[in-house]
This record gives sequence, C-alpha cells and structure tokens, in this order.
Amino acid sequence: MHDDQIVHTIFLIFSGAAVVATLALYARQALLIAYILLGVLMGPSAIGLVGDPEVVQDIAHVGIMFLLFLMGLELNPHELLNLLRKTTWVTLLSSLIFWLVGALIALGSGLQGWESALVGAAMLFSSTIIGLKLLPTTILHHQRTGEIIISILLLQDLIAILLLLVIEGSGEQSQALMEVGKLVVALPLLIMAAMLLVRFLLLRFLRDFDTIHEYIFLLSIGWCLGVAEAAKALGLSSEIGAFIAGVTLATNPIALYMAENLKPLRDFFLVMFFFSLGAGFDLSMLAAVILPSLILVGAMMLLKPWVFRMLLVRLGEEPSRSAEIGMRLGQMSEFSLLIAVLAFEQGLLSITASYLIQLATVLSFLLSTYLVVSRYPTPIALSDKLRRN
Repeated sequence: MHDDQIVHTIFLIFSGAAVVATLALYARQALLIAYILLGVLMGPSAIGLVGDPEVVQDIAHVGIMFLLFLMGLELNPHELLNLLRKTTWVTLLSSLIFWLVGALIALGSGLQGWESALVGAAMLFSSTIIGLKLLPTTILHHQRTGEIIISILLLQDLIAILLLLVIEGSGEQSQALMEVGKLVVALPLLIMAAMLLVRFLLLRFLRDFDTIHEYIFLLSIGWCLGVAEAAKALGLSSEIGAFIAGVTLATNPIALYMAENLKPLRDFFLVMFFFSLGAGFDLSMLAAVILPSLILVGAMMLLKPWVFRMLLVRLGEEPSRSAEIGMRLGQMSEFSLLIAVLAFEQGLLSITASYLIQLATVLSFLLSTYLVVSRYPTPIALSDKLRRN
C-alpha cells in the first residue's frame, strides 16, 4: 500500500467513523459496534472502499499494545501477583468448561475431531480490548473489578500464547516443544530485564527531566514499543511486552501522567482495530457458518457469565461484582481470531471452520458490548446514569 493509499484509507476510516459514531450516539448504541459495522460496509466483500484490511489491522495492532501498556501503568505489581494467585484456578477451570462446550458444539456441527478441538480452544478466551475498554476507572468498585478482570485476562493471554506457539510448531513436535520451552525461559528474563532498566535507567531520566512534558510523552511511547519489540524477539507476544512495560513503571508517581497523555493515541489505533475486524470478514461465507456461529455465541454468552459468577463467588467475591465480571468477560477474544487465521494457514482448520470462529467472535463482540453498555457503568454507556470514565 503506497503512502497516498494509506492517507486515503485513514481518511475513509475516520471520516466514516465520525459519521457512524454520530448516528450511533443519537441512537444510543455502542461506538465499538458502529466501528465494526463500518468495517464490514467498507471492506472488500461489501462496497470495497478499503481493499487491504490486513494493512489496517497491522497498524491497528499498535492500539492493543497501548491499551495493555496503560492498564499495566495502573496496576501495582504486588497486588497483581496476589490476584493472580487467587484467580489462577478460576481461569483454568473456566477454560476447561468453555473448551469442552465449544468442542461439543463444533462436533455437532459436523466438524472433525481436531477441528472441533481448535474451535473449542478459541472459546476459552475473553477480549482484552472490550473487557478493558468498557471498564470505568474512576469508581472504587470498578478498581477492584478491573483488577480481577485484568488478572483473569492476563492468565488467558498466557494460555493463548502457548496455544499459538503449539499451532505454529504443529509441523514438527520437537519445534513445538522448543517454542514452549523458550516461553518458560523468556518471560521471567524479560520481566527481570525490564525491572532493572526501569530502576537504574528510566527512573533516573524521569527524575532529571520530569518537567519536560514532551520528553515524558516520547519516553512513554519508546518504552512501551521497545519492551514490546524485545518480547517479540524473545518469542513472546508484543502485547505481553507492552503490559510488562506498564507494570514495571506502575509504582512511579509519573505513571498516572503517562497514562492520561497516551489515551488519545490509544483510541486512534483502537478505532482502526475494530474497523479492521469488520473489514476482514468475507460476507460470501456468511450462509455456510451463520447457524453454527449463532449456536456458539448463544452458548458462550449464556455460559461464560454464569461460570465466572459461580467460580468468583466461591472465591469469596461479592455476588453482584462476580455477576458483573462474568458479563464483562462474556465474549470471545481477538486471540480467537488469531487462532482461526493461524490454524487455517497451518492447514489445521478448513476455511469453513476458520470463518465459523471469526463470525462467532465478531458476533460475540457485538452482543457482549451491547449488553454491557446497557446494564453497567462504562465510558460509552447507553444512559447518562451509567456513563463513567
């Protein structure tokens, strides 16, 4: 894609997003849904104004990294470790339940055993973007709610990375084992290196130049993307790297200033991310996968809130908070999309099974977003009473 095409594509995305966002707000609908539908409309399988959604998705990927970086900035590492210890069994047990149900539905839809297992695996995860984007941070109740959600999502992300590594190395068993072993070594290595750099280098820079706002802004972006690239070089995901970059700075008072100043940049890329989700879907596959997709979405939207509520109540959380967390984690994940695409490229999924996962994921995004913004406080709630930043 040439430079003029990139500018034209960005113009179409944000001009169109401004129009559909205005209509969505007047109709009291969630903006995330409007961005996805705009992508479907402008994508190659509809009007075709944006002919290369993969380029948009590559750019939009930066938004996910900034989102996780900002979430890490607001987390105390000691509190996060305590929460991870508490929520590990919740995450593992819920993942097993979701996998079994998803695989059984896929088997009932006529897919083969290995394909059904992968479809079930795609059901394990909840969306980091939607879960965090719809979470207000200015209410004490939601600070605790957010900590629990982030701890569950982080463990799910680690499971997803392991699964993606296994899929990538599926051609050779030894290669898959090597990738998993590399993950076990690389993750603590990256965390230790980031902590040492923050303690002996970044904090000194921040003390010397904390009054120069432009420098703080540049240092924030450089640190986030730098650790993300280091994670990628070590065989981890750039999202995990961005999250580690945020957490290692979280105890510094200037972290709040960094988080506030990076939010517009995050939102710019996230608009592109949700647009790319819609633009990447092939409408010609709709008839073949619509029914099993609806069954999968219906099952997950009913099952996930109930399972999370039940497990969190047994963990000692309040029933009302547990029910809200379950609803906020009721959708599928962007990792589900990655599994669908990568497994198809590796020859592990048919085109039908791949689009089954993709359609179910997008539909779960739409339905989950609508349910959350209509019932719970969010920055984009459907009523003024529920709207919280």
